Amino acid sequence: MSESEQRFGEFVVVRRHEHVAELVLDRPKAMNAVSTEMARSIAAACDALGADRDVRVTVLSSTHDRAFCVGADLKERNSFSDAELVRQRPTARAAYTGVLELPMPTVAAVHGFALGGGFELALACDLIVADGTAVVGLPEVSVGVIPGGGGTQLLPRRVGAARAAELVYTARRVEAAEARELGLVDQLVDDARTGALELAARIAANSPVGLRAAKRAMRLGQGLDLRAGLEVEDAAWRSVAFSGDRAEGVAAFNEKRKPQWPGE
Repeated sequence: MSESEQRFGEFVVVRRHEHVAELVLDRPKAMNAVSTEMARSIAAACDALGADRDVRVTVLSSTHDRAFCVGADLKERNSFSDAELVRQRPTARAAYTGVLELPMPTVAAVHGFALGGGFELALACDLIVADGTAVVGLPEVSVGVIPGGGGTQLLPRRVGAARAAELVYTARRVEAAEARELGLVDQLVDDARTGALELAARIAANSPVGLRAAKRAMRLGQGLDLRAGLEVEDAAWRSVAFSGDRAEGVAAFNEKRKPQWPGE
């Protein structure tokens, strides 16, 4: 498997595994706590990945042996004046929306702690793969704030309103087995990063045009009534029906060979 590496600032690395990109959180001394600088780097990496048509799937992972990400950098936050906190807010939001708005399928690889903003980064992905070390939760109300990286919106969409309310209001941490049972993670594997990359490779074997259109249809259709959702799906179908990928997919099926996706 070919691999290349690009660094965004001090704390974020993007590794390329053929058509799979791995966005790696790399601030080990702080267990990947998201500082202002790290938030900027996550957003910049997402901007670059979103513009790269060669990327079919993105995996979000960590270099830390005990944490995916422990959330916002509260030591940095403690030093902020109210005015500085207000100014920092758009920077913080850009990191989470950067992951959420990636146009290709995304998979989070959760090893160790994924708490607060760390779990919100995972929730921003389409799928969450975890291993037995995983501990997830949104503990923000225990320090006087609320989940502000999408958690109050993404968690109810994943597990339902009442279950999300219980988890947010109690601020409790959930270990791997229960997290899988509750639907907080989608797969429980021996090693999160390996499992996520394997899943990403299976996804990346499919049409990049089809993958992006399917994601767009599911994201835009969420929350709409069925009739409106079907119109969103139809628009997405029309965007792929006359694509090079569709022509290649049909030809490869009939010729009993592996498709060579043009990606357009």
